[in-house]
Amino acid sequence: MELEIIKSPKRKKTISARLVNNTIRVNAPANISEEKLAEAIKKLRSKLEKRQLKRELNAKKDLSKIAQALNRKYFGNIIRFASIEYTANQNRLFGSCNHRTRIIRLSHRLAKMPDWVRDYVIIHELAHILVPNHSQAFWELVYRYELTERARGFLIAQGFEAEADLV
Repeated sequence: MELEIIKSPKRKKTISARLVNNTIRVNAPANISEEKLAEAIKKLRSKLEKRQLKRELNAKKDLSKIAQALNRKYFGNIIRFASIEYTANQNRLFGSCNHRTRIIRLSHRLAKMPDWVRDYVIIHELAHILVPNHSQAFWELVYRYELTERARGFLIAQGFEAEADLV
C-alpha cells in the first residue's frame, strides 16, 4: 500500500488514517516529530491492514452458508446463530462463540488451513451455543464430526499444541 502524509497546521493533536484506493492517507499535525509520526503510522497501518484482511476473507467465503450446512448435517438444524465471520485480531484462539448473543468469530489464521480444519472449528463453536463449556456433553456434540481427531491432530502438528484446546 502507498502512503500519503498530509500535515496540517489546523490539526493540533490527533493523527488519523484511512484507506483511499489502496493508499493510506494519514492526516497529522504539522508540528509532530518524525519519530512520533512513524510510530503512529505503524499502528494505523496495522489496523487498516487487519480491517482490509477481514473484509477480503469474509467476502471470499460465505461462512454463514458453511455453518448452516454443518448445522444441518451434524446438529439436525437445531442451532440458531446470529452471525459468523472471520476476524483479524484473534491471534490466541482459532474461534470464539458468545453463547448468549450467538455470535461466532473465526481467526484469520484458519483461512490458510484446510477447509476440514475450519469446519471443525465451526462445529466446535456451534456446539458452544448448546453447551457453553468443555464438558463431556460438549465433546459428544463435537465428536459427531468425523474429522475431529484429525483436525485436532493437524493443529497440534502445526505447532499449536497448547492451542488445540483453545479453539
